[in-house]
Amino acid sequence: MKPDWVKIKAFTSSEFDTIKNTLNQNNLKTVCHSASCPNIFECWNLKTATFLILGDTCTRNCLFCGVKKGNPNGLTDAEEKTRLISAIKSLNLKYVVLTSVDRDDLKDYGASHFSDCIKEIKKIKSIKVEALIPDFNSNESLLKKIASNNPDVVAHNIETVERLSSIRDKRASYIRSLKVLDIIKKINSSILTKSSLLLGLGETEEEVIESMKDLRKNSVDILVLGQYLKPNKKCIDVKEYITPKKFKYYKNIALRLGFQQVLASPFARSSYKAGEIMANLNSTSILDKNNRKL
Repeated sequence: MKPDWVKIKAFTSSEFDTIKNTLNQNNLKTVCHSASCPNIFECWNLKTATFLILGDTCTRNCLFCGVKKGNPNGLTDAEEKTRLISAIKSLNLKYVVLTSVDRDDLKDYGASHFSDCIKEIKKIKSIKVEALIPDFNSNESLLKKIASNNPDVVAHNIETVERLSSIRDKRASYIRSLKVLDIIKKINSSILTKSSLLLGLGETEEEVIESMKDLRKNSVDILVLGQYLKPNKKCIDVKEYITPKKFKYYKNIALRLGFQQVLASPFARSSYKAGEIMANLNSTSILDKNNRKL
């Protein structure tokens, strides 16, 4: 049985319907829907969503992820960026989170298309872009494509502690993910970097803290810690439900380690409250480094 703190109530509103209709009209996907994110009702009711580009079929088979796996058609949708801009303008978004499936079937792993989408979004006045990227095989020239269009945040998730990295696809690795974050920061130090871990997969407290230290060694600015919740029957089981008190404990440690912002709660996900984190980065917010509010 799930404890009360990981139970969520589904509810919709006119804003939820607006997001859903806009996505359908523009033939766009979101990771909210494709990955069975528990926050979809909260986020869509607040008229925020994380756009999923490069299709909805991932070439990798991570055991915790609810996104569809398989062999994509090998093509990129050249018109996707046009429909993306249409949706962003229609929804009057000021902060956009863009992510993608892994596309190991493409020569550049989809980096050019991802970069082009960022470039088009950045043409909209007063808009901020967070790019939640795959590892692009840690290829520096491909990561430069992403960084060259000056996203405000580049996120890449290490997902879990090093010992448990076998739950990720064999083409991914803990060290490679750290390398990706390090390369982005070295290419452009003004870009904020971000990473997240899912907890409750069997990790120890010491391993979580060590992962935080590894991220800080690679100059990661923002950390997200959330509870792993099994998205479908094919995924691995939850080993433990982390209490809200424990999340608060981890958050305090992370702030002491030097992360600029930390979001730690059972329902936290990489792009959850992303715009709020940015808006509050330099203020005394519910997420600030002095932890004056929770």
